[in-house]
Amino acid sequence: MNIDTGYIIREITPLSDKDCFYIVDRRKKEFTYPLHSHAEFELNYIENAAGVRRIVGDSVEIIGNYDLTLITGEQLEHVWEHYQCKSDNIREITIQFSSDLFFGNLIHKNQFNSIRKMLEKAKNGLSFPMESIMKVYKMLDTLSSEKEGFIAVIRFLSILYELSLSDNYRTLSSSSFAHTEDSTDSRRVVKIYEYINAHYENPISLEELAELVGMTPVALSRFFKLRTGKTVTDYIINIRLGHATRLLVDTTDSIAEICYQCGFNNLSNFNRIFRKKKGCTPKEFRENYRKKKMMI
Repeated sequence: MNIDTGYIIREITPLSDKDCFYIVDRRKKEFTYPLHSHAEFELNYIENAAGVRRIVGDSVEIIGNYDLTLITGEQLEHVWEHYQCKSDNIREITIQFSSDLFFGNLIHKNQFNSIRKMLEKAKNGLSFPMESIMKVYKMLDTLSSEKEGFIAVIRFLSILYELSLSDNYRTLSSSSFAHTEDSTDSRRVVKIYEYINAHYENPISLEELAELVGMTPVALSRFFKLRTGKTVTDYIINIRLGHATRLLVDTTDSIAEICYQCGFNNLSNFNRIFRKKKGCTPKEFRENYRKKKMMI
């Protein structure tokens, strides 16, 4: 479930007040979820995804085969875009946890100094070097399969502690409220993003988008591909699929209901596009995802 606040999606995660953290360990072929923010802290590990474009606030970087990012800024927009990635066997481990995980004054105890400083800096997003990734990889690799909840929490805290000892992690965004550069071209792209995200449930034509930004359809098509690396049609499909995958995971709505809620004109077309993009049917995606997610 998401609340739309313009072209940035305000995500409501499945994390409940009784959970220490929420983890999803999944294999995927592409990134489709749109630019978003959420109140929960997030540690995100990505493997075998060279060429993916990571956007965190005003930081835009092309990642290598391994990427580990910590984001604690409630208003910090972020997204991973498939961009130039050629891999069809990407692994992504996402861990979301609440700011009150360290109840009371625990985070202010001397033993948590390094973690507290790291979480504060991560309000602008942090990227960890390969050396740090290797130190926590074994714990990350097996965290989702740990059956004992208490042990999993201790292991997660150990991951945070090891990362906090890194002396060369990088701050990503210059401001947790950074936005796209204020140029005419950028404003046009943002305007198109905003419109698509506000109307993805309905038919969207190239003509209406072109009129929105004062361009001809042909000029808009070329401009959008040059600025974003994808066609308008592909972007609309990706936005719709991004919303569809979240509904498949976060709701019990039927696949037919999700199909029409996300702007696809018929169920067979939705199934065909979903299988082509994700290598499985919506039903298989829902079943596989639920097998891999875990609450602690």
